[in-house]
Amino acid sequence: MSTTRAPRKPRPAARSNRQAAHRLALLESMLRVRRFEERCVELYSAARIRGFMHLYIGEEAVAVGVNEALTDDDAVVSTYREHGHALARGVPAEAIMAEMFGKATGCSRGRGGSMHLFDAGRRFYGGNAIVAGGLPLAAGLALADRMTGHNRVTCCFFGDGAFAEGEFHETANLAALWGLPLLLVCENNLYAMGTALARHQAQTDLALRAAAYGMVSWAVDGMDVFAVEDAARRAAEGVHAGTGPHFLEMRTYRFRAHSMYDSDRYRDKTEIEHWKERDPVEGLARRMREAKELTDKARTALEDRLSAEMDGAVEAAERAPEEPVEDLLKYVTSPVEASRP
Repeated sequence: MSTTRAPRKPRPAARSNRQAAHRLALLESMLRVRRFEERCVELYSAARIRGFMHLYIGEEAVAVGVNEALTDDDAVVSTYREHGHALARGVPAEAIMAEMFGKATGCSRGRGGSMHLFDAGRRFYGGNAIVAGGLPLAAGLALADRMTGHNRVTCCFFGDGAFAEGEFHETANLAALWGLPLLLVCENNLYAMGTALARHQAQTDLALRAAAYGMVSWAVDGMDVFAVEDAARRAAEGVHAGTGPHFLEMRTYRFRAHSMYDSDRYRDKTEIEHWKERDPVEGLARRMREAKELTDKARTALEDRLSAEMDGAVEAAERAPEEPVEDLLKYVTSPVEASRP
């Protein structure tokens, strides 16, 4: 008579070690985004990066937490504030920095710049300079997966300003009507450019409004990476299970102005300082120190490693070639269209 042994439950110590390692990985991912953004500020101020640039400082928990819940087969559609999304998705800092410099080795061959990062291999479909412009594209990706039988999630990031655009409401309606495998992540940082949420939305509970379309919707503390990861994981599981689109309102805050051109005169400085007290990066680091999971030596080593990574990205971008003039018309039209009379 044969017997089957029940699988052994993981020991508490082993489980605790895995959880600590996961927390360290989350901290490293958020710090990578923060240090990349800070380096971009330095380079932009020195006129080594040109054009528009929108920083993600303060919102790192959203990008990192959501991407932790997604698989490599899932798709991500982003906004013009997408450096953090791209890094959390796994796009190398070197490829993004080269794109910032407009070099041919950039993830968009130097043609997109800060607002148009793209990496098809990682199913990262932009970067979009148009407010709410990514929402219909995400719906199309989700519809394609449904029609071809792929059980994948398309995650679309957008801001509270995009919530006011017609594209959001059209996308939400069709997604719910057709049961599309779509995860809508609204990064509500309380300001649509320079306009406070309460000045452009009569109902400021965006999750409540999204629920009116028949979607599963709830609000999340976007300054807590664990809350974000847990909510995104539950939502992604629901989408994978075929329960239709899900909506997450990530209540977060950007510490910097809307863009590098913004004088940021529409926010009270005390409000900014209040939100900085909830810094998602330092909040996690503090919790890890209190739990004896992060020493000063380990934090210094992590910072040194990330600093070297940023140095390497900048050096590689500076050495990288610019696109040859004779290639400037490549990718403007498709080969098929170009060959037609």
